[in-house]
Order: sequence, then structure tokens, then C-alpha cells
Amino acid sequence: MGEEKRIAVVGTGGWGTTLAAMVAGAGRGVFLCARTEEEAVTLRASRENRRFLPGVTLPDDLTITSSLEQALDSCAMLMMVVPAQTMRENVRLVRPHVHEDTVVLSAAKGLETETGLRMSQVIAEELGREANEAICVLSGPNLSREIASGMASGTVIAAAREEVAEFARDLVMTGRFRVYTHSDVTGVELAGALKNIIALGAGAADELGYGENAKAIFMTRGLAEITRLGVAAGANPLTFSGLAGVGDLICTCASPHSRNHYVGQELAKGRSLREVEQSMTMVAEGVNTTKAAMKLASRFDVEMPITEQIFKVLFEGKDIHLAITELLVRDPKRELEGLEDWAKRLQV
Repeated sequence: MGEEKRIAVVGTGGWGTTLAAMVAGAGRGVFLCARTEEEAVTLRASRENRRFLPGVTLPDDLTITSSLEQALDSCAMLMMVVPAQTMRENVRLVRPHVHEDTVVLSAAKGLETETGLRMSQVIAEELGREANEAICVLSGPNLSREIASGMASGTVIAAAREEVAEFARDLVMTGRFRVYTHSDVTGVELAGALKNIIALGAGAADELGYGENAKAIFMTRGLAEITRLGVAAGANPLTFSGLAGVGDLICTCASPHSRNHYVGQELAKGRSLREVEQSMTMVAEGVNTTKAAMKLASRFDVEMPITEQIFKVLFEGKDIHLAITELLVRDPKRELEGLEDWAKRLQV
């Protein structure tokens, strides 16, 4: 997996810059790949990503370059930290420079809209690798602004091969960023992507003043439908009770730093989705993930009432109050409906 443990980070958004700065600050050799030479020159000169991470000084040891060849030469691990809808094109750009023994880590929390594929699947398709070789994924309650400010956090790195997850863990973990390993790639990715949908609704509920009881119900039932879809796709239900699931859900639904929570709040104020998105510098992954989740729900025949209502609000102009009312008056259900078989297995 590479003798020289250098790391390349593709993605100069807030999260990519944060990861690059954090790992470089821990004394590891890191290359942050800028999209253009002009961007690289600006970042090198200012030692600050003023567009996506203002106020955070980038370590002097962090090498910033626009040359993929330079960054990926003898690279032990490549971190892909780009929006989900641009992952495929970015992997195509790096593909000529990625060595066979380079570990590739995805830190994107989304699904490809057209295909419904997870990011590890997109990477595997484009690199011509099987997902169980040297691809891993990172997800958890990771608000970039807090981490960049030096606040403690934790995350999960999942890979089909334990040694790959452990290799990536040892390169990323610092004294303030604790990393747990996992083998459930499907569950960790779906948890990280789908929770953004629930955060959209949580933001709207907060803005509309529905109260903490209603928000708790919304988050818990949101987690239930995320878990149902994950189990249908082959994930371990216990993954959704961990950092990548409930941990990230709590964080994203509650924090003022959450982009998806913000979008939900702004929609509840009566602004259009187009207007809200145009006012943002970063991508709220939950919007496109809602489209992909609806396709997956149909493919696996899984009921996702919250996701369905959020889809109608986002893309069909449905009134938010009506969407919430329809959720409340649905026929009563068993709390573990759709998960009973797994629940019985866990009791054995």
C-alpha cells in the first residue's frame, strides 16, 4: 500500500481543506490538490481558504498544488473529498495518476443521482477495481468548521478489508480526531448520505417552531426508514446506531453549521430551493440525495414516508405544513416494522 505514507487530498471545499489541514498539522506529508494553478497560487500565498474555510490558517507543511501528477506520485492514500455529483468526473481526472497499491478513501456523503450508486461504487467503476480491494469510506459527525477550529471529533472508516480500514485510520487519526474502523461499507455510506435528507426536514421543523418532541420523533422515525433502506441494500442495522448513523444524524439535525439544516430552515421561510442553493458557497448534499433515495426505495421496495414528503416539498412544490400533516395522520405502525427479522436475530 505504498512505503512512503504521503497523502493526496482532492477537493478544496470546506471539508477537503479541513481534512488536509488537520492531517498535515499532525506531521504527515499532505498534498492538497487545487482545481487550477490560479487557485493553488492564491491558497499558497494566503495560507487560507477564504471562500470555504475563512479564518483558518493552513499549516506551512501542507503542500498545495494543481499538479495531480506531483500529488499522486508515490502517494500512499488518495482522499476524494468532492461533491457526490462530481465524484465520477473527478475520479476520471485522477485515474491516470493513481497507482494500483494506492488506498482510495471517499469522504463524500451523498449518492449519485442518476444511478443511486454510493461513492465507493462510483470510484470502483471508474478505477476498474473491486470495492473490496483498496477503497474505503469515511463518515461520521464531522462538522468541518468545528474540526478546523481544533475541536474534538470522531469518525468511522469502513472497508471490506480490515487492513485497508486500519491503514487509512492510522494516516487520518489525530489526538483530536478519533477514528473507528468498520467492515460495513454499505451501511456507513448510506447512513452518511441519507441522514442529510432528515436534516432538511429537521431544519424546517425548527424554523416552523414544531418543538423538541416533534423533532425527536421526526429524527427517530427518519433513522428508522434510513435503516430499513440500508438493511434492504445489505447493510448491518447496528451500523445505523453508531457514529455514522445516529451520531451524524444528531449532529446534522441540530447544528447551525449544518448546510442541510440551513436549507430546510430557509425553505420553511418561503424561499425557493433555487434561491437558497444559489445563495450558498457549498453544496447541501441532501437535496440530490433525496432524488437518489427515492430511486433506491423503489428498487428495494422500501417504504420511506419522510423522504417521500421531503421529495414532494423540494421538487413538486408541496406545502411544508401539508407534508408534515400527512406524516402525522398516516395509519399507525409497529415501531420496528420492516426490521422485525433483524430484531429477532439480535435477541438470540
